[in-house]
Amino acid sequence: MTLRHPAGQQTIFLHQKAEIAADETQRRRLTLFAMCVAAFMIQLDVTIVNVALPTIQRSLASTMGQLEWVISGYALSLAACIPLAGALGDRFGHKFFFIGGLIIFGIGSVGCAVAWTSAALIISRFVQGAGGAAMMALSLAILNRTYPAPIRSQAIGIWAAIGAIGFGAGPVVGGLLLGSFGWASVFWVNLPFTVIAVTMAWIVIPYVRSSETKRALDAAGIILASVGLACITFSLIESTTRPWQQMLAPAAIGLFSLVLFVTWQHYTTAPLIPKALRRAGSFSGACGIYFASYTAFAGMLYYVTIFFQNFKDWSAFDTGLSWLFMNIPFIVMAQFAGHLDKRFTPRSVIAIGCVVAAIGIGLLASLTGVTSFAVVVAGYIAAGAGCGALVPSITHVAMRDVPPNAAGAGSALLNCSRQLGTATGLAIIGALGSAATSKNWGAATAGQLTHAAFYAKTVATGRIAVVLQVIGAGFREAATSAFLCGYHVALAACVLCLLIALLIAATAFRANSGAEN
Repeated sequence: MTLRHPAGQQTIFLHQKAEIAADETQRRRLTLFAMCVAAFMIQLDVTIVNVALPTIQRSLASTMGQLEWVISGYALSLAACIPLAGALGDRFGHKFFFIGGLIIFGIGSVGCAVAWTSAALIISRFVQGAGGAAMMALSLAILNRTYPAPIRSQAIGIWAAIGAIGFGAGPVVGGLLLGSFGWASVFWVNLPFTVIAVTMAWIVIPYVRSSETKRALDAAGIILASVGLACITFSLIESTTRPWQQMLAPAAIGLFSLVLFVTWQHYTTAPLIPKALRRAGSFSGACGIYFASYTAFAGMLYYVTIFFQNFKDWSAFDTGLSWLFMNIPFIVMAQFAGHLDKRFTPRSVIAIGCVVAAIGIGLLASLTGVTSFAVVVAGYIAAGAGCGALVPSITHVAMRDVPPNAAGAGSALLNCSRQLGTATGLAIIGALGSAATSKNWGAATAGQLTHAAFYAKTVATGRIAVVLQVIGAGFREAATSAFLCGYHVALAACVLCLLIALLIAATAFRANSGAEN
């Protein structure tokens, strides 16, 4: 009989322990890779579709309202489905709902690529949003569970930075694809990323469903919130092409549904928004900042795209290249945001980001037909750097105090507030810009042009040349002035949103300033 020496047994044990640790590290890295691919794809889809809007408008003869729905329909579907996806993920397991979201997103992308009408495209965008909701709701929850607290912020920083790269790559990739393959290619490009993400997620993400993660499903809360947000967004977007009196009924239904939702959350035993999240001032403040800041960013991206491609008649590729002046600073700042959080409080980083981004959008708001491109570059750099600083900081401070059994709900609600800013916020900015254009156009053409209100819809999209072909070149100055009026009002509203986000940061995080350091 052979006896092993204790020292030899210890060596074997340490070797096995090292192998297990190495395997766990590898699994974490591959899980992060899968989350990053999903984040890259979602952020790529945001900017790549924005740069394709004018091409889609010409190809499908889309109205201003339909163009807004291409963006807002996707974001609204995301916002409406994110809470449901988060709750279901917490209840039945994050892995399968994340993978299911990837597959649905891929199906929606195919539907968008083969869409033959604006309505078909918008419906497919809603499908895309439903799939993206599961990915966005559960990505942070999966990272929270995969990475221990000491190294979690670094993983989240990498995840946010990769998403930022997708955001930055969108305009350039979109310009290249639009120049060679047509607008459908900006949706086909999602499929390779979908296949990679599904494969990696299936292999490396463990299936976890314990009693600790189960939450009751607040079906009534989900329905009330979804109906309320959908009705309000519908009324705001459609008010740009229909008499506002017709939109009073859906707006009233939306407001009433949201009031019922808030009331229900206080009385139900299993609310959609857990009490632990409602009581956390930092989490609520982060959601408010996300909503306000993404209202500003979505409005700015939408109107700047229209300004350059429709009003200035730039190509999609030229527009995409110009966005590099905004996207590169965004990527750089997002990468270093984790280091800034270690040297300064999150409140300081977020506040500075809001101010710098507001200055950048303010410069873009001053553009006219003859403004120097140097002003555009300065505006892009400031807007990108400010956004890149505040977004990762908001994510970090919001998820820091979320308990593990509410990780899916916390991740879902944080992303939901961002998408609400993109959907409802863009609808508000679009309504303000269209109203300003219509009012200016109506005053300038009073008594000179019949059916002026009809042409105002096209003027609001910046397609001045199309209008002048019908009514004559004599109205060029009036059309130009009307479009720029709407553009300036819309971007001024974006600046105001960032100042509101600054105010929220100064007040919501003040009580937690000691915990921030």
